[in-house]
Amino acid sequence: MRLVAPSLLAANFGNLKQELEMINDSQADWLHLDVMDGVFVPNISFGFPVLQQVAAICHKPLDVHLMIVEPQKFIKEVKGLHATYMNVHYEACTHLHRVVHAIKEEGMKAGVTLNPHTPVHLLEDILPDLDLVLLMAVNPGYGGQVFIENTYHKVHALREMITKSHSKALIQVDGGVTADNADRLYKAGVDVLVAGTSVFRTPDPKGAIMALKGDK
Repeated sequence: MRLVAPSLLAANFGNLKQELEMINDSQADWLHLDVMDGVFVPNISFGFPVLQQVAAICHKPLDVHLMIVEPQKFIKEVKGLHATYMNVHYEACTHLHRVVHAIKEEGMKAGVTLNPHTPVHLLEDILPDLDLVLLMAVNPGYGGQVFIENTYHKVHALREMITKSHSKALIQVDGGVTADNADRLYKAGVDVLVAGTSVFRTPDPKGAIMALKGDK
C-alpha cells in the first residue's frame, strides 16, 4: 500500500482555497492536518475555525494530528470535521487506552504518534486497538527538518510488532519525507507518507505527490 497524505502545514495560507483544490484534483489519498498548541510543541498552527473551512472544501479523508496537551478534550470537535483519523501523541496521554476508545466511540479511526525518542515497544499493549501509528522522523513543531535515519529501524521494529500481534494498524511516517527516501520507507514497511515541504513548496505539487506514490 502506497498512500500519501500531504501536510497542510506547509501550504500557502494566502491561497488556501487554491491549495485545497489542488489536493482535491491530485492523487493524494488523505490530507494531513497538524494542530499545534505552542505547549506540547514549540509552535502554533491553526485551530478549529480554520479546520472547519478546510473540511468544507477538501474532498479527501482528513487525518487530524493533534500535537497538543490533553487532546481528549477535543474529540468531539475533530468528529465535527468529519475526520477519518484522529491522531494523538503517546507522550501527551496519561490514559491512552481511554482516549483511543473514546475516539473510536465517535466513529473515527484512532491513531497514536511517537516522537523520535519514544521506542515503539511502548505500544505493545495498545497496538491491537489502533488503526494507525505515526512515527515522527523529525522533532515535531516545525516543517522542513532533516529526516532522522533511525526512523528506518523503528519502522522495521513496528512492522514486526504489527505482524506478531495481528494488528490492522497502518504505519505512517512524518518529517523529512521526500521522493528520495519514499521507496526505502515503503520497502521498510510504511503504508502512509506525510509530506509538507516536498509537496507544497515545489513548482509541481501534483507531480511531487505522484513521485511520492512511485507513479512518476
